[in-house]
Amino acid sequence: MEIINELLRGIPIPKMVKVRQKFHAPEIENVEEAVREAIAEAKVMARIKPGDLVAIAVGSRGVADLPILVRETANAVKKAGGNPFIVPAMGSHGGATAEGQKDVLEQLGVTEGTTGAPVKSSMEVVEIGRLENGLPIYIDKHAYEADKVIVINRIKPHTAFRGPVESGLMKMITIGLGKQKGAEAAHAYSFKYMAEHVVKMAEIAIARVPIIFGLGTLENAYDRPAKIVAIPSEEIFTKEPSLLLEAKSLMPRIMFDPIDVLVVNEIGKDISGDGMDPNITGRYATPYASGGPKVTRIAVLGLTKKTHGNANGIGMADMSTKKVLDETALEKGYANALTSTVIDVVKLPMILENEELAVKAAIKTCNAFDLSKARVVRIKNTLDIHEIWISESLLEEAKQNEFIEILSEPIEMNFSSKTAEQVY
Repeated sequence: MEIINELLRGIPIPKMVKVRQKFHAPEIENVEEAVREAIAEAKVMARIKPGDLVAIAVGSRGVADLPILVRETANAVKKAGGNPFIVPAMGSHGGATAEGQKDVLEQLGVTEGTTGAPVKSSMEVVEIGRLENGLPIYIDKHAYEADKVIVINRIKPHTAFRGPVESGLMKMITIGLGKQKGAEAAHAYSFKYMAEHVVKMAEIAIARVPIIFGLGTLENAYDRPAKIVAIPSEEIFTKEPSLLLEAKSLMPRIMFDPIDVLVVNEIGKDISGDGMDPNITGRYATPYASGGPKVTRIAVLGLTKKTHGNANGIGMADMSTKKVLDETALEKGYANALTSTVIDVVKLPMILENEELAVKAAIKTCNAFDLSKARVVRIKNTLDIHEIWISESLLEEAKQNEFIEILSEPIEMNFSSKTAEQVY
């Protein structure tokens, strides 16, 4: 590696300044009360008869206050005379095994102890119909056999396609509840047709499965609940599109564009299905989605602990480190890629010996006219962009933005893992 060290020896790493980005962020103060009010307002609990077995579909995403959402929904079911239970609705996540999906829920704080409802996890599905093009539609067997079904999910932009409906209640119904086979079927024709297929599959599922309502949440720029709504199943098709637009208006963003080098401390499935959210980085794995800043080079320095070696999304980076490579469990990312049919996310970037070399390589290849003035931004992860670090070259621009607060003097970029956790 001596030749690499020599090639990168003179590459300047800019001093960095810590700044705080300020976003418009409405927030629900009492989530428990908001869930109860939303369910009451929707007038859906009368659809539950005494003794009904009610499946509550819960996904694998880090939805804010998810245990509270599930607990209050289960409590409402009990008050209506029903017997609630939880069904993992996460496609192929959790290693596509029943125990793995139950473990994912446990990591998210969703257990019988925290919600008052038992978890029934299985990868068995029932085929409930087919689209005109032959694509099968599957539903979790436990949910299919229940008397009633409720789905809970955050409504937000997807990372790989655009449409009137993206990530939300319909996607939970078609892909989440479809388990591995359902996810595989929905992705078979690529994300090009996903927006169309999700709606058509949801129409058939709602017609043939006793889904009574969906509990949808919108989150603000700081990943806190901004809105909670309960939508009767027959109204999901008309109400979810406007909620998606509202969710997009609440999304955080990096307030610098373009960016020569974006340094991301960590990626992981607990951060985004894509490891790092393309809506934040501007780097997408498919041609069917767009948005975010123009970024020339991305350097990824680590994996989160909770991702357990799943480096899905590393393929969107240009540079990374030997440490990241050593921690990567290739088969976990490959399982996601084979199911989604999107393989760029698991390709390997340029691997450098350490963090400093990875950042230097990104700067050297960013094609800025003056590398000493490269526009560099460093973030912890794509979920946490409230406080970020910017290079000195961006300081004047930051001072002109009323939504940015300068928090520090310029300091040397530090690559010590201990200091990185404390400072970056």
